Amino acid sequence: MKVSKDAARSARQLLRLSYQDGKLQGDRVKDIARRVGEGKPRGYLAILQEYGRLMRLEIGKRQAVIESAVELGAQTGNALVEDLRAKYGDDLSAEFKVNPELLGGMRVKVGSDVWDGSVRARLAALKNKL
Repeated sequence: MKVSKDAARSARQLLRLSYQDGKLQGDRVKDIARRVGEGKPRGYLAILQEYGRLMRLEIGKRQAVIESAVELGAQTGNALVEDLRAKYGDDLSAEFKVNPELLGGMRVKVGSDVWDGSVRARLAALKNKL
């Protein structure tokens, strides 16, 4: 469903109101969604839909998924998370997954950023070159 310009603008304004001191506040998000639902302004369903989409994108920017072929040690995992927090902010959460299909190396995804240093990706790139 295509969202109107007014609904998109309103949703972006609500997103800005969801932050306090540069951090996304869960209580504010709930309160904003509740108030819009109760107030029922014109196009409120489209506003809430777009606000939800924007919130999913914002939350995705703060979650790192780290896949490796073998389980990472605590020291390596902590160092990696600290490096990511230095780049993306202190409120970044990390999820570690073991994916034997990678064959070796690791893949890190934060929001729409993906770093793929896996052996599988290197083999696929080599295959494409040949």
